Amino acid sequence: MRTVRPADEGAPPTNLLADKGALRTIRLATILGLLATAALLGVVSAVAGLGVAGWIAGLATGSAGTALLATARMRSDQPAILPADWVTLTRTLLIAGVAGLVADSFGRPASITALVTLSSVALALDAVDGQVARRTGTATPLGARIDGEVDAFLILLLSIVVSQDYGSWVLLIGAARYALLLAGWLIPWLAAPLPPRFWRKVVAAVQGIVLTVAASGVPSRRVGMIAVAAALLLLAESFGRDVIWLYRTGAGPRTRRAARIAAIGLALVILWFDLLVPDRAWQFSLAAFVRIPVEALALVAVALVLPPWPRRIVATIAGILFSLLTLDKILNMVMYEEVDRAFNPLNDWSSIRPAVGVVRDAIGTTLTNVALVAIWIGIALLAGVITAATIHVTAVAARHRRGTVRGLAALTAIWGLAAGLSLQLTPGSPVASTSTTGLAVSQVQAYQAALSDPRRFRQATRSPDPEANIPASDLLTGLRGKDVIIVFVESYGQVAVRGTSFSPGVDAVLRQRTGLLARAGWSTQSAWLTSPTFGGISWLAHSTLQSGLWVNSNQRYGELLDSSRFTLSDAFGKAGWHTVADDPSDTTTWKPGTYFYHYDQLYNRHDVGYRGPTFSYSSMPDQYTLAAFQRNELTPGHKPVMAEIDLTSSHIPWAPLPTMVAWNKVGNGSIFDPQPAESESAATVWRNGSTVRQFYGQSIQYSMTALTSWVTELNDPNLVLILLGDHQPHTAVSGPGATHDVPISIVTRAPSVLRQMSSWHWQNGLLPNLGAPLERMDAFRNQFLNTFSTPPPRRHRPGPQVASQASDPQPASRSRTCAHDGTETGPVSHGRWLVSLTRWTAANPRPCHWISLMQAEPRYSR
Repeated sequence: MRTVRPADEGAPPTNLLADKGALRTIRLATILGLLATAALLGVVSAVAGLGVAGWIAGLATGSAGTALLATARMRSDQPAILPADWVTLTRTLLIAGVAGLVADSFGRPASITALVTLSSVALALDAVDGQVARRTGTATPLGARIDGEVDAFLILLLSIVVSQDYGSWVLLIGAARYALLLAGWLIPWLAAPLPPRFWRKVVAAVQGIVLTVAASGVPSRRVGMIAVAAALLLLAESFGRDVIWLYRTGAGPRTRRAARIAAIGLALVILWFDLLVPDRAWQFSLAAFVRIPVEALALVAVALVLPPWPRRIVATIAGILFSLLTLDKILNMVMYEEVDRAFNPLNDWSSIRPAVGVVRDAIGTTLTNVALVAIWIGIALLAGVITAATIHVTAVAARHRRGTVRGLAALTAIWGLAAGLSLQLTPGSPVASTSTTGLAVSQVQAYQAALSDPRRFRQATRSPDPEANIPASDLLTGLRGKDVIIVFVESYGQVAVRGTSFSPGVDAVLRQRTGLLARAGWSTQSAWLTSPTFGGISWLAHSTLQSGLWVNSNQRYGELLDSSRFTLSDAFGKAGWHTVADDPSDTTTWKPGTYFYHYDQLYNRHDVGYRGPTFSYSSMPDQYTLAAFQRNELTPGHKPVMAEIDLTSSHIPWAPLPTMVAWNKVGNGSIFDPQPAESESAATVWRNGSTVRQFYGQSIQYSMTALTSWVTELNDPNLVLILLGDHQPHTAVSGPGATHDVPISIVTRAPSVLRQMSSWHWQNGLLPNLGAPLERMDAFRNQFLNTFSTPPPRRHRPGPQVASQASDPQPASRSRTCAHDGTETGPVSHGRWLVSLTRWTAANPRPCHWISLMQAEPRYSR
């Protein structure tokens, strides 16, 4: 029976009996569908194996799909199985096989071959049924609706399969259609029919194809997840467009009013959050957002007095400025996490490329590029959302002037009272907030300071440098005949050895290695240095130690490289040493090593003969770096060598980690081939903060074990090893508020070396305690050169002449100096070698312990 509506719209519809032949066709299709479902499941069971759950799910899917198709056609105005319906019925049966395999996959591994084959055929037939309908002139809205529901069910099944490997978020793809269907039952206008749209069909096809390919396992997990995520974004866009169309064409007055209220509420929340969000991750708390931003009050006040067009212009400009400040807050969060300071708007853009390089080494080029694209898209969306919210808030405020004025007056009064009483729910978060304005002012000041800093620092690099004038015959005479090796251990900071969950393990290794070295005839002494950097940008520490200048930014580093500053490598080269730099992280020839540091020999990752695996950022294990250096430079009868070696196995992300092998088996490094797979990957380690800290500690243990083991293996009585950290590790390990202090140690067999540096008062062993001497890293060059060089003849000197120095911001550390009464005061400056210090030192017979580092009789005074 079917219902036919007569031409006269006022006449009642007439029920007519359907054509008997059509009914027989429908019944035949139903019977064939049920039989074909059972037959298909039998074939699948024979080929791939199918359990009870699979049979039940498959039969239920095939029977339900056949029954729904037959019932829909029986009740339609065309009660017949049309040519395209046979194709749709075939797809339904294939999907029944997929449903059986998916149901079985919860109890045992499903046959991927069978699943992909059935899904691929079903997807291919999706393009066939439409062509058949159009060519036979039997295309109907009902057929299109049934076809879409079949597609949706197949996508649901495939999303279940893929989610078992990629995560439950993939289920969003399969659930999207059914979520909209459920919403349509609750909200009638969402159930209205949608107009045909070609893009909707394209997006549906993309979902099926991408999920099928992902389920096949052909692409890597990383590539598959990227593709599935992109498909999900396309689906969200398509559904969002449909919902907007349904809202515009079907929503009633009550719904529209609720939507307007929700829109202004969301805009206020976005603007409020944007103005109050802290720029440091550890400051996030509920109290940080229970405040009143003065910027919002000012924006609304301006909106009330301006006419429409000027108001829109002001709101747009304000939205863009708020967006830029939000980006600045995000950059500040990153910088505080990485290097424990705010983002400098002039200098720090150059740090982004090296940071991207570290990420690329850790997670691969493909994923890094995808992440960069996602970041740029996110920045654009963030700016658009904040600007749109700002414009919307000002427009609503202007339309509801009376209520806005009342609310603004009340909030302004509360803000003024809170400001007058200095109310704070938590320390550092005043209720009367001016944080966004303060951030803008501080960034302008930082920009201005960065503009003037090059002039001051350039003056420091060109100021008189007495150490550069020491005659070669007097230079470093206390180390003649020694091989002096300066080794920077990556991320070896104070937290590695003091007061953390992982420091006991590192301490135990350092005590053990101190004992082993002592039994082999080696002496060790240690102290602390304050690094100019934190969490990264290691070259700032290297250049500070070498140059004796405080190089705490890439801008200063560039200025230093453009100067002719006398470095430690210059000093050793001038005194007759063969100078070497060995950095396994370099991929090309390091040009500053030649034109600024003047090394005789440079080594990078490509010219030390390494044929083993990489370990995330680290191109080779520290053990190989040391073995290759020994093989290339410390050959029998070699000229005394001065070298800087950078060890990278303790570089972030600290996974995978190498392990020690016998020194005589290091060879070309291929012995390390199986080790990356035997360690946890970086992606696994970084899922948990405690695991990150654990692996950092293990990386330091490995680097210190490799280094000290190499010393005993080398057994060179002329070796003088200076090992130190370049900076503290990432904030994920150090935590907020950590100092910039790093350990420094010397290892030697020569009693004369220790006698010459006895006035430094370093502590015995590789593990300094908190009472050990502490200096800024830029003080080391002068201290070292003055200690181990021959002093000039004594002569009368006039009063102290202070060379002008660059104005250096002090790092957040416990750097100390001594007042005239022997008490500790503030941080030490570069004037530590001035004769004026010797006068009051002599007048105070018991100054604080650290003043002994200042050399009561400096050999080469500034």
